[in-house]
Amino acid sequence: MKNVIAKSLSAVAVALITLAPLSATAGEINAKGTFTGASDHITTGGIQIVRTADGGAVVILDSDFSLDGAPDPRVGFGKDGKYADASDLGELQNLNGLQIYIVPASVNVDDFNEVYIWCRKFGVPLGVASLS
Repeated sequence: MKNVIAKSLSAVAVALITLAPLSATAGEINAKGTFTGASDHITTGGIQIVRTADGGAVVILDSDFSLDGAPDPRVGFGKDGKYADASDLGELQNLNGLQIYIVPASVNVDDFNEVYIWCRKFGVPLGVASLS
């Protein structure tokens, strides 16, 4: 139970730290989309990519995000139906709810038109959101 509480508090702390500069500088939504399931998985909810004041970006899985479960789910980008391994943003923090992922400077969000929930163990998409 302590691990669940610690993970939840960590997610809240990251959200507050990350979003504080956004609210102060009116971060710009760069793109958004809605997940659809893939590979017989149910993945739903919205996603936003927000530019930060320092020129970086964060990926926000909205509070309505949900994944039915899978081993080793990751968050990353893709283009035209192909997941890009080098865009991996890390392990999915939770199967449900608001989550924030900082995009490293080595990843240019403008190079992609999709966000993936990707199963690294089996090399298949669990959900894909086309960005607009």
